[in-house]
Amino acid sequence: MLLSPNPSAWWKPSVGLSWQWQLSEPPVDTSVDAEVYDIDIFDNNALVVDQLHAQGRKVIGYMSVGSWEDWRPDKDQFPPEVLGSVYEGWPRERWLDIRRLDLIAPIIRARLDICKAKGFDAVEPDNMEIHSNGSGFPITYEDQRKYALWLAEEAHQRGMSIGIKNCADQVKDLIDHFDFAIVEDYFVNHWQDKMLPFIKAGKPVFAAEYDDTGVDFPAACKKASELGFSIIQKHRILTSYRVTCL
Repeated sequence: MLLSPNPSAWWKPSVGLSWQWQLSEPPVDTSVDAEVYDIDIFDNNALVVDQLHAQGRKVIGYMSVGSWEDWRPDKDQFPPEVLGSVYEGWPRERWLDIRRLDLIAPIIRARLDICKAKGFDAVEPDNMEIHSNGSGFPITYEDQRKYALWLAEEAHQRGMSIGIKNCADQVKDLIDHFDFAIVEDYFVNHWQDKMLPFIKAGKPVFAAEYDDTGVDFPAACKKASELGFSIIQKHRILTSYRVTCL
């Protein structure tokens, strides 16, 4: 049985940390000069995490919490009734009915256990922004908020920090429960100010701008520096390729 979370038991990342995000084309390139790595929990074993720790890095474990992916080893554990619409742009993924915590909680807990067992310091819970997407289910803002709070508690009970992934409209409700933020395309879309509460609270915002959007990356870098965001530019498939600000 898990104990109540102890805030001193997990990593508290600080504003301004450099980061690398690689979810495709393993193995992970561990030579990238970044203080924080964000990598997939299934595609990497404990040896990779140990190697990064030996280099003084902190390691975030990527896992989807809001979509079913047809290539994951636990894909057959998801009951058909929790699988919703196909995720637009990602034909091998389907949205999950996060209201059915009775059915998906054991699977998500098992993923968090994998994350903990491999030594990850933190969790990136991807696809937690569901109520505003066409999931195929009548998921509300409140459904999403409750699920997010549950995720934060489960991560913290395992001694891991957890980041909010996008979800700008729920920052006010979640900032006290999440330790950092990860955002995509926030500068090209001029959404970055929505995440300023994290910076003001001393919690980092790890920002990625993709190179297929036409973003003015030098301008984004200037703005990110003013705001205190940790920004990089990536290919959308998230290989080891990474551009940092000059």
